[in-house]
Amino acid sequence: MTYRNELVVDDRESGVFRVHRSAMTSPQVLADERAQIFDRCWLYVGHDSEIPKPGDYVRRTVCGRPVIFLRDSAGTVRVHFNTCTHRGATLCREESGNTRVFQCFYHAWSFDTTGRLIVTPGADAYAAGFDRSALGLRAPARVESYRGMFFLNHDEHAVSLLDYLGGTVEYLDLVFDQAEEGMRVVGGTHRYSVGANWKLMVENSIDGYHAPTVHATYIDFVKNSGGGQNKAALGTGAGVDLGGGHTVIESTAAWARPIAYWEPFFGEEARPEIEAKRAALTDRYGVERGTRMAETFRNLLIFPNLVINDVAAITVRRIEPVAPDRVALEAWALAPHEEREGSAALQRRLDSFLTFLGPGGFASPDDVEALESCQQGYAAQPDVAWSDISRGMSRIPLPDDELQIRTFWRAWASVLDSAGFPDRVEGVESPGTTRTSAPAAAGAVRS
Repeated sequence: MTYRNELVVDDRESGVFRVHRSAMTSPQVLADERAQIFDRCWLYVGHDSEIPKPGDYVRRTVCGRPVIFLRDSAGTVRVHFNTCTHRGATLCREESGNTRVFQCFYHAWSFDTTGRLIVTPGADAYAAGFDRSALGLRAPARVESYRGMFFLNHDEHAVSLLDYLGGTVEYLDLVFDQAEEGMRVVGGTHRYSVGANWKLMVENSIDGYHAPTVHATYIDFVKNSGGGQNKAALGTGAGVDLGGGHTVIESTAAWARPIAYWEPFFGEEARPEIEAKRAALTDRYGVERGTRMAETFRNLLIFPNLVINDVAAITVRRIEPVAPDRVALEAWALAPHEEREGSAALQRRLDSFLTFLGPGGFASPDDVEALESCQQGYAAQPDVAWSDISRGMSRIPLPDDELQIRTFWRAWASVLDSAGFPDRVEGVESPGTTRTSAPAAAGAVRS
């Protein structure tokens, strides 16, 4: 199968972009995605603030593979596969904690935090050929980080993480530079699953077209709570192709932000603190960059499955394929270290996070309903076989156009066809417009 031609139609001359709905329902497509995308791209594991002390660990599942994300006894951040090298039992059975030794509950083989096998009960039963040093915990081929965000890659020949991130670095810096003392993940994880294909959740996370209809209740809530709505913000901003399958919607904030855009929604008592944060951003970074941090929303996709929503609050969301019609999600709130536990500033941030982006908030249940409805509608194949993603294809993109979704699908098809990542699209996508390549090596996958 040639994915670009058979499942993705990209007709820039006519301004038509279509995706075959079997991409959302086929077990073979999912198997190809695991082999060609998830086994070869950089995948997010966690942030180092989650494991601040030597011996701290959290367990994760990254595209079906169980891992332990930890800080070893010397303070080095590591990722081990969460499986005992003896008979395969899951080694770490707690969600998080602190330890000096991981002991398998099955036969008590024990490993230190570097992954070294240190105890094999009844060691005298093993012959001379038994090599304990060769039976330490295994690790992914590559583990690298940027701004405390750790990623793994199963392909030892992959480009560096920094090269892979390419054009996303500018937007990551806009998020992380908001903090004077650095960013941290606030304790706790949101976990939920949806009866829909994982790519539907990716699309939804970078789709500005659905917000006025699907999230009308939240928009009314903000207006009725004294926050109003920034009418000047509606329709401002754009989707941007960042190269390497990465993309972002950046737009003027339509309502209040904890950093650092006050509206009556936050209450008059919060105004001096928020305005002081705004002044500090301007002092550190200048008026233009400080204003951008304070007064713009960002929905950033790092291909293939990491979304950072810097909107009413900052959410890090990892999207995990489970089955052709099932996706699992994990989400974490990101906050500046200087917003201490129990502070009004952190409470405002978490209220904003939970009210809009939490699994029980205004937005997420709306999105779940929409995506599961789409997945149910795909049962109409083959009579209705294609989805249209052509909006805004022949004009300079607006926030409610679909350039960013097309960016994802172009990379998806190209990587599955082993063609690497496509060039970045600048401006309108019709003939005669200027197209430039992505930053050098950005997102490249080597065979």
